[in-house]
Amino acid sequence: METQGASDQRRVTGLVKWFDPAKGFGFVVADQGGSDILLHANVLRNYGQGSVVDGSHIEIVVQDTQRGLQATEVLTITPPQAETAVPLKDMAEFSPYDIAKRDIEPARVKWFDKAKGFGFANIFGNNDDVFIHIEVLRRSGLSDLQSGEAIGLRLVDGERGRMAIEVVGWEIAAK
Repeated sequence: METQGASDQRRVTGLVKWFDPAKGFGFVVADQGGSDILLHANVLRNYGQGSVVDGSHIEIVVQDTQRGLQATEVLTITPPQAETAVPLKDMAEFSPYDIAKRDIEPARVKWFDKAKGFGFANIFGNNDDVFIHIEVLRRSGLSDLQSGEAIGLRLVDGERGRMAIEVVGWEIAAK
C-alpha cells in the first residue's frame, strides 16, 4: 500500500500534451522536463472543466505514485495563444477586455460535435439555443463539451441569433 503525505506533493508548470475527455485522462509535459504527468478527468473536473485544449499552459500539484507522476490538483490553466486564424465574424469587434466585461450566464450543453466544429447550449431557464463554435471553445481553453455538461457562457447577438463568445467552467460560472 502506498501512502503519500502533503509533503510529497509539489507544484509544477508545463504544457498539456494531450487530453481526451472520452478516455478520461491526458498528459502534461513539465517545463523542467522529465516524464509525462498523468492528468485524470476527475482532477480537471475539480477545477471546474471537463476538458482542456492541447498546448494550454497549466500549473498543477503533482504527486509521485507507483505508476509515475500524477496531477492531484489543477491551479491555473492558460489557453494557447490563438493562431493567426481569421476571427469569427460575429466576434471581430470584441477585444478581450470587452468580452471579460460581459456577464457569465449559467448554461447546460445541449450537444456538441467536435468533428462538425459546433454545438448548442441552453441558458438555465430559457430553451432558446445558443450557438457554440469550436474556435470559441479553443480560445476559452477547452477542447470538447459533453451533452448535459454545466458551463458558463458570455454571449453576443450574432447574425443568426445568440452565440457564445467565451465558455467557462461551471465552477467559475457558479461564483
